[in-house]
Amino acid sequence: MAFELLKLRFTRTLVCASIIVTPLVVSGCMSKDDDVDLATYVDQTEPPDQLYNQGLANLNAGRLGEASKKFQALDRQHPYSDQARKAMVMDAFASYRQGRYPDAINAGQRYVQLYPSSPDAAYAQYIVGLSYFRQIPDVTRDQKASRRAIEAMEEVETRWPDSEYVDDANEKIRFARDQLAGKEMQVGRYYLERREYIAGIKRFRYVVENYSNTRHVEEALARLTEAYYAMGLTSEAQAAAAVLGQNYPDSPWYKDSYKLLQSKGLEPRENSGSWLAKIAKPVTG
Repeated sequence: MAFELLKLRFTRTLVCASIIVTPLVVSGCMSKDDDVDLATYVDQTEPPDQLYNQGLANLNAGRLGEASKKFQALDRQHPYSDQARKAMVMDAFASYRQGRYPDAINAGQRYVQLYPSSPDAAYAQYIVGLSYFRQIPDVTRDQKASRRAIEAMEEVETRWPDSEYVDDANEKIRFARDQLAGKEMQVGRYYLERREYIAGIKRFRYVVENYSNTRHVEEALARLTEAYYAMGLTSEAQAAAAVLGQNYPDSPWYKDSYKLLQSKGLEPRENSGSWLAKIAKPVTG
């Protein structure tokens, strides 16, 4: 989905442009510095539309590195041209497709800062979000990229709610939130296995309160039941199981929690004095 949205932006007619460089006759001895100055001068003789079309041609041909060089040269040589503005977005796209995510993020963020009202601003911000999203690791590792992806995609939703990127931004946010919840669960299970119940409860409670619309909430409620039960806080264990049963009556996690309580003659029961009463039904949404 994300790639198709990106690809749509660049399905266009490319203007073929030939480069004609007039030979320069230079008399006298030239130093290395003179060589650099001469190369710069020749490079700067290329007009902005020519550089831009060369970049597009390279992009269309799959020569992403060369395309980036043309777009960056255009930005340096003609920074106030309309082509330079468009080249900044193209460079962000080319960097993203090459997996150069920090470069894509920098280019996208710079574009949004300079041209927030441009029709391409939503697209530039979307590239920023995708670049963070592609760097999300598995739940055993730090989830900084997940948080950054959420922030970037939420900006797409907030600032450009009618853009074509909002639906995919929503999907990416849901995935990233699921990753964050998964990380909390991993840490919570670690504490639970070591009988550090208070620390584990803190993690599971955070998932229930902040990530109730992720796939991890069922297990979080079951783990709360288990942890409270192990601490002898049977009323809280019953309350957690009750919320689990109200929202997921057919869940294997609920069956396990119910069986655990029954082992001591208990059953799920609401507790008006528990923090769980505030979210008793529903926890999803």
